[in-house]
This record gives sequence, C-alpha cells and structure tokens, in this order.
Amino acid sequence: MHSYRLEKKGSVENLKIGTEEIPAPQRGEVLVRVKASSLNYRDLAIIKDEYPGEIHPHRIPLSDGAGEIVAVGEGVRRFQIGDRVAGNFHREWFGGQRPDYIEPYGTHSDGWLTEYKVINPELLVSIPDHLTYEQGATLPCAAVTAWSALHGPEPLSPGDTILTLGSGGVSVFAIQLAKLLGLHVIATTSSDHKAEKLKELGAEKVINYKDTPNWGEVVKDFTGGYGVDRVVEVGGPGTLHQSIQAVARGKEIALIGVLTKTGEKVGYHDLFFNANTRTISVGSRQDFEEMNRLIEDKGMVPVIDHTFLFDEAKEAFEYMEKQKFFGKIAISHSHS
Repeated sequence: MHSYRLEKKGSVENLKIGTEEIPAPQRGEVLVRVKASSLNYRDLAIIKDEYPGEIHPHRIPLSDGAGEIVAVGEGVRRFQIGDRVAGNFHREWFGGQRPDYIEPYGTHSDGWLTEYKVINPELLVSIPDHLTYEQGATLPCAAVTAWSALHGPEPLSPGDTILTLGSGGVSVFAIQLAKLLGLHVIATTSSDHKAEKLKELGAEKVINYKDTPNWGEVVKDFTGGYGVDRVVEVGGPGTLHQSIQAVARGKEIALIGVLTKTGEKVGYHDLFFNANTRTISVGSRQDFEEMNRLIEDKGMVPVIDHTFLFDEAKEAFEYMEKQKFFGKIAISHSHS
C-alpha cells in the first residue's frame, strides 16, 4: 500500500509518499480500506510547523478519513466487512466529559492519508448511507466541531440566532446544521461572491467584514440591539473583540479557532459584562453519532469545494494555504 509521511516539519515538500506492507488486523481490530480523507487547518499547521502542540516525527497526516471495512480481527462485533465508516477525531473520547489525555491523529499517531488503516472499531462511526466516502470524510473534525458549538450546557432553541465567521469547514457546517435545528444565522465573509453562497446555505444576513470592520455592532443592529445567542468563533484574537460586541449579554461565544494571531486587546470587563465563553475541542464519538442521525434524517450533504486525487495530496495542502476555498477540501483514494 501507499502512505504519505511527513519527513520533517516546515514545508509541504517534506510530505513523502512511500510503499508499506498492508497491516493485518489483530484481535479486536479492523482493517479499513481508506476511500477518502479531508483537510483541516490543523493539518496544514502541522506541516508548516505552526501547530502549538506536540508533533511526533514521521507520522501519516490527516485526522479525517472514511472507508470500507475489508477485514476484521477475532472478537470484533461492533462492525463487519463491508461497513462504511469514518474515524472519530479523538481516539479516547467516547462520550461525557473530554479526557485529560488524548492522542490526536497526525501528531501522535498515524492519520488517514494512506490506503489502508488498522484501527480499533470503537474509534469508528458509521457514515450516513446517502453520503459518498468523500463527503463522509469531511465530518470528523469540522462537522463535529460545529455540532458541539451549537450544543452545550445552555442548549439553543428554534428561533435563536447564531453568528458564523468566514466560509471554512466549521462555519459552513455550522450554518447547515443550524438551519436543520431551526436557528437563524448571521454570517461574515470577505467576499461578495462567498456572501451569495452563504445566503444559499441559509444565512439570512451576511456582512463583508472588509467593508465593515465594526461588524459586531452591525450584527447587534440586525437583532434589534439584542445580539446573537451564540457565536461560532473560529478566528481567534483578530475577531474576538467584534464577537463580544455581537453576542447578547450572558450568551455564549464558542471558542474554536486561532486563524488569526493578533487583534484588538480584550479586557476582563469586556467578557464579564457581555459574554460567556466555552472552548470547543471537536467532540466525542457520541456527539459524532448524534450529529450523523440528524444528517441522515434530513439528507444533509457536506459542501466540498474541491476533491483532489490521492497522488495530488501536496496540491490539496497548497490549495488550502491559498485560503480561497468554500467549505471543505477532500482527497479521493478511490483509484488506489
């Protein structure tokens, strides 16, 4: 089989493809023929040596993948040969509170940019029947993150309003899931062309943040001065100040991303008098399965901007780095 491994951090040119033995599943394991994978900003940060966490050398990249089970080890009952599955983002988080220790794919353990993967079936979920493998491979990180952001200690109710930032995977999934849950959506983007796409997905109001740097106040105006019930905050320091302006008093900002590194200073009283914050770390297997039930029931289809072939994996990373995509970037392994 062929697998990609990151020889050293710093450049996509250090991502090398090689031939390896197809692993055999041992007792309690299954062998997945990987049909597709997808990229997240985290994957690019790992390759460019901009990821804040620990990175073990020579790992197979990508946290997200989907495929077909082609062999099962002794004692496996959760899945059988022929089942269509995707991997959960966190290896150790099955439900309840997030464990203190996790081993993410692509940094600590081998990820999904390979043709075959042996894995414990407890780390897999079934993908909805109406989705392709490429669509199923977009779900583990971005979709579950968006799902977790819309849930939590204070559940949102139909008729509530959320704010999404930009048009990356998490934000696009948040809009799609919000509409299935009966929520209103206000979105920001830097492009009038992308604004039209966001409206097609269901965003009632879209603000071009380049033309409107004080978009937080504008969001509040759109809600009659009340503010939104939740912000899906993927930007980080560069957007947090405006998100605080946009959120209703006592409502939540779900902290997800750090796409920006600098921004306006946020003081203690900015948060104290305005928003609650909750840090999102993707989600558990239970979250993934609950989300999939809704996706399957409503027939929701993930938005894929472009699908690259397995041999074009480097081009997929370069395309992500240009930051012009809308939704998700997938890699098809179907020719392998």
